[in-house]
Amino acid sequence: MHLSSVLALSSASAVADKAALDTNSLVNTLVQSVVFVVVGLLVFAVAFWLITKLSPFSIRKEIEEDQNTALGIVIGSVIIGLALVIAAAISGG
Repeated sequence: MHLSSVLALSSASAVADKAALDTNSLVNTLVQSVVFVVVGLLVFAVAFWLITKLSPFSIRKEIEEDQNTALGIVIGSVIIGLALVIAAAISGG
């Protein structure tokens, strides 16, 4: 075998190994993303359920029927706050 064919084979093998590592890394990243999305949605669902159960009035009625903008702003602020906490937990910060 010539030196050029040996180099080509080793180069092709290195490219194949790198592609396999990239695929494994991609699959790992996708699985982690799906897990974090599910956990985040569960945290949001539990938080919203707690807000509705602990409030002395109907949140749906206040926002939809009575057009209570202040309550909508408060609920939106809670959601943004939870999103920031979840994002910091995911990023490790």
